[in-house]
Amino acid sequence: MELNDWLALLGTLGGFEAIRWGITFWVNRKTDARKEDASADGMEIQNLLNIIKAQTEQIDNQEKRMGARDEKVDFLYRENNKLRSEQLDLIREKHELELRLKEAEIKKCDIRGCDRRQPPSDY
Repeated sequence: MELNDWLALLGTLGGFEAIRWGITFWVNRKTDARKEDASADGMEIQNLLNIIKAQTEQIDNQEKRMGARDEKVDFLYRENNKLRSEQLDLIREKHELELRLKEAEIKKCDIRGCDRRQPPSDY
């Protein structure tokens, strides 16, 4: 093909605009490739940021749930300790009453007519 054939073919495909587009494409091919890479990288970074945001929200929700559970556990421990102290108080009262009953059995007077008499205090 000769130069005239190339020019005729170029003229039929769009003339000067085709030449300008071809030159622009050839000159800017590396820049356009970098722009496409940068755009793809930006989309990937945005996707990663969205993933990190979602994971942060999940962590926050888990921390809230754990905080609520910790409050429940603390409440149950307080209730348990309160019941234990009440139980220990009841056991202490029971032992005191048993001691008084034993003392009363020891000081009891079985002799006739001594129901109004005070037993000696050296028991």
